[in-house]
Amino acid sequence: MSLTALATRRNSRPYILQDRDLFLGEPDAGYALKVKDLPDDERPREKLLSLGPQVLSIAELVAVLWGVGTRKEEVLAMAQRTLREYGEKTISHENSPRQLAEAAGIPLGKACQVVAGFELGRRFYDKRSGRPVQVRTLRQAQAYLRGMGGSSKEQLRGLYLDSRYQVVHDEVISIGSLTANIVHPREVFRPAVERGAVAVIIAHNHPSGVARPTTADLETTAQLRQAGDVLGIPLLDHLIVTEATCISIIDHE
Repeated sequence: MSLTALATRRNSRPYILQDRDLFLGEPDAGYALKVKDLPDDERPREKLLSLGPQVLSIAELVAVLWGVGTRKEEVLAMAQRTLREYGEKTISHENSPRQLAEAAGIPLGKACQVVAGFELGRRFYDKRSGRPVQVRTLRQAQAYLRGMGGSSKEQLRGLYLDSRYQVVHDEVISIGSLTANIVHPREVFRPAVERGAVAVIIAHNHPSGVARPTTADLETTAQLRQAGDVLGIPLLDHLIVTEATCISIIDHE
């Protein structure tokens, strides 16, 4: 087989995800705990500070946004009721604070905060093309990461995928020379756990322009593949990106 034909076949190689999810019964909606009923480390604001926003429910995020409730209704209970009665999808597309305030029975100021919050999220989402990006093949990964090649500093970047191969998170994990000692698996897979990703693609650039894996590149790839197997979050690929090209280290192993 010619080198051109081999490269074409590799670029079209699909990434394969295995279904490893366990589905457990969802708890019934019961008594809505008030913030004062909760331990300190379970209160929305404290959880946000200690664990980050990704672990909070939508109601808890709204409660943090509001800060306080009203004399008649505690803030978390009001957030839970509003989302339950108005509907999460409906409220996320509501553009009229007055209509939301009247229909949900909440103060106009709090309705303004909710409408503004969802609008802010939409605007940032629209800047990322308006729809999730799918990375099913090496060629699609190469196209997505092409811009890395022009960087003058070496950086390690992670693409975190859901079960539909959509990029749910894109993060620069580290900047500097890539070695197995510096790139610890926890730094690579922590965003995957936090975002609920089911697979990871990593890439780093070679400012030298030489698209050839080093010994450190191979050692790092092997270490991360082992960690992914243990976690059940496979490393689908490790790419080297230069201004001229992009190659898969896994294809060169």
